[in-house]
Amino acid sequence: MRTDILGVGFDGLTLEEAAQAGAALAEAEGFHYAVTPNPEFILAARKDPAFSKALAGADLVLADGVGVIYAARILGRPLKGRVPGIDFAQRLVAWMAGHGKRLFLLGAKPGVAELAAANLKAAYPGLIVCGTHDGYFQEDAPVVEAIRQSAADVVFVCLGAPKQEFWMAKNGPASGARLMVGLGGSLDVFAGVVDRAPKGFQKLGLEWLYRLMKEPRRIGRMAKLPLVLIYALGDRLGGKRHESR
Repeated sequence: MRTDILGVGFDGLTLEEAAQAGAALAEAEGFHYAVTPNPEFILAARKDPAFSKALAGADLVLADGVGVIYAARILGRPLKGRVPGIDFAQRLVAWMAGHGKRLFLLGAKPGVAELAAANLKAAYPGLIVCGTHDGYFQEDAPVVEAIRQSAADVVFVCLGAPKQEFWMAKNGPASGARLMVGLGGSLDVFAGVVDRAPKGFQKLGLEWLYRLMKEPRRIGRMAKLPLVLIYALGDRLGGKRHESR
C-alpha cells in the first residue's frame, strides 16, 4: 500500500526495510527501478504528468527529504521515516558486497564515477563494480549496451531528476539489470568531490541547510520547498486527507 503525498505515492518504510526491499528487487526476475523523491520532485511532478507517471511506475518510492515527512504529518498519516537515497545506497552496497552482486555506476562528470567506484570498493570489501560511465552522453544505446555487457545486477543512475527517472523507465528493461536506483548527486559524494553534511545535520534532517550554507546560490531552489507544506496544509484544511493505495 502506497501513501499519497500531494500526488506522489510513497512506500512507508524504514531505512532498514527499504534496504531489504531493494535487496529483494536485486534478486527478483525482471527489471525494477527505485526512486527517492524529495519536495522538489513533488513540486515538479505536479506540473509534469510524464514525471509523475515515471515516479508512479517505480517499484520502490522512498521519502528522501524532511519536507516529505512533514507534509505527510500535516496530511494526517505520517510515513515511518525519512529514507535518504545515499543511506539506502550504502546499505544496498553493503548487502551486495556480501552476496556477490555486480554494481554499475552511471552519471556525474568524467572521472567521478571511477573515483566513486574506487572509494566504494575500499569501503565495502568484496564489492564488484563491473562498470562505470559518466553522465555526459548523447546516445542512450551505447550506454545501455555497456551495462548489458557488464552483466550488472544493480545500476546507480545519477543523472539528476527528472532525467534519471525517465532514463530508467525507458532504458532499464533493455539493460539486463535487475534494479536501477535514481540517486541524483550521490556519485559526487561517494567520490569525495562533494562533502556530505555532518552527522548532526543529518540526524536533524537539516542536510538542505548545510548545502545552502555551502552553496548560497541554491537559495532560489530552497525557497520553493515550503510550498510543499503549504499545499499539504491546504489539502488538509480542504478535507483531502492523506490516503493509502
